[in-house]
Amino acid sequence: MAKKTAMDTIYYEAHGNLYLNITNQCSANCVFCIRDFSDGVYGYNLRLSHEPTDDEIIRELEKLDLSKYKEVVFTGFGEPTIRLDEVLGVTHWLTERNMAVRLDTNGHANLINPDRDVVSELKEAGLSAVSISLNAESEELYNKLCRPVYDNSYQAMLDFTRSALEAGIQTRMTVVGMPEIDIEKCELIAHEIGVDFHVR
Repeated sequence: MAKKTAMDTIYYEAHGNLYLNITNQCSANCVFCIRDFSDGVYGYNLRLSHEPTDDEIIRELEKLDLSKYKEVVFTGFGEPTIRLDEVLGVTHWLTERNMAVRLDTNGHANLINPDRDVVSELKEAGLSAVSISLNAESEELYNKLCRPVYDNSYQAMLDFTRSALEAGIQTRMTVVGMPEIDIEKCELIAHEIGVDFHVR
């Protein structure tokens, strides 16, 4: 295992939130992904020399005054649910400390973790909110733009969204603002499901 270096950014601050960067792995290879043309965001290098354990993440969080953040968000340079156990462990630790926790995800969690009831586990851990990348108004365009690893990823993402909403987790769908994507049709999909919509 690579030694943790000073370059590793496990967390970073923006918009009054604390963002957690726990993996660089992803189940998609989106044509617009920032990883392809940058090492990070907001001046933070998000390329990891190794994936931090939940203990490592919590040790870093213990150094912070968490009360100054609106919420803690799993996001970063990869798909957090690839490391579902770490997401659950850290979420539980944070919610015990009365922190709101959000997951930013591509919605592939049930394909990545096929033998688990991911939404129920997230709910049980105390997850407050989930933001799911819709990114296309059709499966054909989604596959072209997001280039997912798994078959039926578009449908799985829609199903994950519905499950999160049904579980009582605050749920929204997002899209990247780019000419190929019909924003109005995407917004209609989100509203038909019954969730909030955001262009990022």
